[in-house]
Amino acid sequence: MDDRKAAILGEIPRLRRYARALSRDRDSADDLVQDCLERALAKLDNWQTGESPRKWLFTIMHHLFIDQMRKVSRRGEMAMLPLDGDEALTVPSIQVENIASREILDALQAIAPERRAAIVTVAIEGFSYAEAANILGIPAGTLMSRISRGREDLRALLDDRARRRSLKVVEK
Repeated sequence: MDDRKAAILGEIPRLRRYARALSRDRDSADDLVQDCLERALAKLDNWQTGESPRKWLFTIMHHLFIDQMRKVSRRGEMAMLPLDGDEALTVPSIQVENIASREILDALQAIAPERRAAIVTVAIEGFSYAEAANILGIPAGTLMSRISRGREDLRALLDDRARRRSLKVVEK
């Protein structure tokens, strides 16, 4: 197997995690990963051999996701499906059992897709702001704004859930 293809295959777990964060649906995420890999393999010559394929693959996936969202919005269908509890971002099983982790993942899925993509590329996937802005095809200032607003959304959602959890029902 070609070294470039092996490097691409090594990125599949990260691609799946990012696809799930974007699409919020396991089947759609798998389709998105497959489409990304097909496009990457078809355009293998566009990848600079000395570099990690990660940024290149994430850029391809993000553009495919945006294209899918545009198609869905033109057809007037719902773009996002609600997640079942076990379809959240891939995390170790110990964390899934943790209520706080579940609430954070649920809150992350509840924010706007462009804010979620910005937060996931930087906070979860570990790209720098410049790399994430390049992947998402937006200016760095826009990325920072989306991350800031996404964090505010997350705080508000998590504060609301904490308040609801602390309220006790008193029966007469």
